[in-house]
Amino acid sequence: MPTVNSSDELGRRGRKKLETRAALERAALTLVAERGLAQVTVEDIAGAVDVSSRTFFNYFPSKEDALIGRSPENEAELTEKLAAVPASEPALQALRLVLRSVAELVQEEREQWLLRLRVLEQNPSLLPRLIAGNAEAERCLTAAVAERVGVDPAVDGYPALVTAVASAAFRVAMIRWSAADGVPPLAGLLDEAFDRLAAGLPDPR
Repeated sequence: MPTVNSSDELGRRGRKKLETRAALERAALTLVAERGLAQVTVEDIAGAVDVSSRTFFNYFPSKEDALIGRSPENEAELTEKLAAVPASEPALQALRLVLRSVAELVQEEREQWLLRLRVLEQNPSLLPRLIAGNAEAERCLTAAVAERVGVDPAVDGYPALVTAVASAAFRVAMIRWSAADGVPPLAGLLDEAFDRLAAGLPDPR
């Protein structure tokens, strides 16, 4: 009888958890888009995926968290990617490369992200949670940039400024991408934003 490799089993469990989490996010977004935020319960979302409410709470503290979902890459992954960019690259270009990888992940899940952005637009009460998550990501990246360029972020405002500018470029690209229904690719819109930053934001001709 063939033996089951423990690492393979852990890999399967990990994939299963990711699949369940993604299914719960899709169900939450779909139901809220159809019925409205107040008309959807945790039980509705769990039932749509054929899991228990207890299972739902293993993944999300609330239905609002399921709607916002997990960032394509968490803070640790972002800072690791930033650290992997050669030190010869300026901080703004390094952030561009990191955020471009995020844009590519978002594009791979185009339909779900477009649905999420539509739900967020229709339910402004969700924005504080989204803003809080983005602020945490910016804090982590600011600290990573400060380490990269060798300054104290409490004294030198450069790390916070360059991170805020890069984050704003990503947000603008996301807004344009959503308005265009996911076409052209998000990475291309992000490149356009960073190209304008690199050029010093000259007035359009």
